Amino acid sequence: MQTVTVNASKQYDVLIGSGVRSLLPGKILSLFGKPRVCFVSDDNVAALHLASLEDSLKQAGLDVSNFVFPHGEASKNPVVLFDLLEHLAQNRFSRKDVLVALGGGVTGDLTGLAAALYMRGMHLVQMPTSLLAMVDSSVGGKTAVDLKAGKNLAGVFNQPELVLCDTDYLSTLPPEDFADGMAEVIKYGVIADDALFDLVKSGNVTDQLEPIITRCVTIKRDVVEADEFDTGRRALLNFGHTLAHAIEAESNYAVSHGKAVAIGMCRIVEIAEKNRLCDAPCSAKIKEALTNNGLPTDTAFSNAALFDAVTKDKKCADGSLTLILPHRIGTCYAQSFPIADVRGLLS
Repeated sequence: MQTVTVNASKQYDVLIGSGVRSLLPGKILSLFGKPRVCFVSDDNVAALHLASLEDSLKQAGLDVSNFVFPHGEASKNPVVLFDLLEHLAQNRFSRKDVLVALGGGVTGDLTGLAAALYMRGMHLVQMPTSLLAMVDSSVGGKTAVDLKAGKNLAGVFNQPELVLCDTDYLSTLPPEDFADGMAEVIKYGVIADDALFDLVKSGNVTDQLEPIITRCVTIKRDVVEADEFDTGRRALLNFGHTLAHAIEAESNYAVSHGKAVAIGMCRIVEIAEKNRLCDAPCSAKIKEALTNNGLPTDTAFSNAALFDAVTKDKKCADGSLTLILPHRIGTCYAQSFPIADVRGLLS
């Protein structure tokens, strides 16, 4: 087991390894006393993992309930969010009680926002079950739901108080969901660690999951500690994401987040190389790594077609948009462009 400690507005541990879910009852008792606990999960994850976790907490003498919602990005919306808040109110939860997000990125984002809103804040534990959530969304405190106008437009920063990344959960992931997580792993390699990129570029990663997740979490920890509220350096974590969010929106979320990030990274690196905005060519290396890890490198949507969706991104402000561009594998930088120039780059 590996432990990464995050020192943000809250200090908390991220525990990574096989079987760490067994630590949940003891951690809840030691951190929070003897609270009531509500698991939040989608119907797919709940069917696989919820019952055993509830039993372990009940055996520890804890009062446990759950809120289960339909799986998929479509559930990351204000209606489901307020259904969860109503569930908490109707069951008389207090701000001393605990929400446990059991699932992938959608579950973590939705639960984190609910924990911040209910009675102006209740305790939050993240238990990611997807690779994408383990390496990225469960750590750092970004929470949100989608609005009709775009992705993640309603949210707050709300750090968890504990994150348990049980690598055993990854054995139940469908291959396409595992690949989604590898898109984020490759992203971390490109922006911060060429050795990590080299480790995963072949696609042979199943015997290296604990160190891979630990390295990604450590990179994110360092960025979050330096810029918790996303006013500067944290923008580097958005490499590939501006175009990815546009691709997701244009596809009506038929393209998953990880696959959209993969395509977004390829497109932005191609743009950087074409416009001599990177120091060394890296497009071919990134495409090879993505292909080896079962990820797409292109989409039928043209860059020009994505422009309107790009301008709706929350990172677009004051008539400009900040793009994350690579110097080379292992190092990226942020550069702001006027919207008119973004249109020219995309075309």
